[in-house]
Amino acid sequence: MKKILALLIAAGVSLSAFAAPESFTSDANHTFARFEYSHFGYSIQQSRFNNTSAKIVLDRAAKTGSVEAVIDTKSVDTGSKLFDSHIQGEDFLDTAKFPTITYKSTKFNFKGDTLASIDGNLTVKGITKPVTLTVTSLHCADHPMMKKLACGANATATIKRTEFNAGKYAPNVGDEVTLNFSIESIKD
Repeated sequence: MKKILALLIAAGVSLSAFAAPESFTSDANHTFARFEYSHFGYSIQQSRFNNTSAKIVLDRAAKTGSVEAVIDTKSVDTGSKLFDSHIQGEDFLDTAKFPTITYKSTKFNFKGDTLASIDGNLTVKGITKPVTLTVTSLHCADHPMMKKLACGANATATIKRTEFNAGKYAPNVGDEVTLNFSIESIKD
């Protein structure tokens, strides 16, 4: 009986240790925010921000977490320096006044053991709107090079740029913008 009790206590200790929230910091070389939109119906234009950072807290056992992401708007990369400066202008991102875009979660939503979506607030040009990110993948495992726990995820959402005072040329240049986030993070 004492052995069974000792095993149960040991199991309880290890389970509670596993249930603790874990904090992660994004890997700058593998974390990017991308956006895409229709350009007069001719093509879907795809661009990204080269500097995106995030702090994540994840408690997989309790099915909770949080994320705070910051995007450097001056790091926009359309593939054209001329167009980068156009996107940074006041008709679009107005990076002189608004050097960052932020996303702060309010709730992680799980389906079973799978993180399905994240509710939160997106702030662009000083305007904050609720945005739900659909999580398309989440993978946590020991990183083979860092020798620490790492988590990576992909998430997507669609917003209307006119709602963030960035709607010049809409609807000819698509008002709907698809946001794609790729993040890799290392446990603190």
